[in-house]
Amino acid sequence: ARPHGCMGVQGALAVSDSGREVRDVLAAWRNNGCSRVRERFQRALADGDLPSEANPGLLARYVTTLAFGIAVQAASGVGQDELQEMADAALRNWPLP
Repeated sequence: ARPHGCMGVQGALAVSDSGREVRDVLAAWRNNGCSRVRERFQRALADGDLPSEANPGLLARYVTTLAFGIAVQAASGVGQDELQEMADAALRNWPLP
């Protein structure tokens, strides 16, 4: 199973024991995505596209947390302009080489 979007982000976050298997599958999907982003940031660090003091694991968790948060906000009805402002604010804090 390959969940996408809000289903992958919000699905089964708060379930009873009967939903544990679904919760675990979705958590693994989310963590796998973060791992893939971390691997990409490790390559970027090795290639000099990130400053030498950058922490690929922390950056990956930051980006995935931001993306999941924006997905939740979008599902809650926040408008595109405000969502763009959130992404722009995150990029203002992005480490440059």
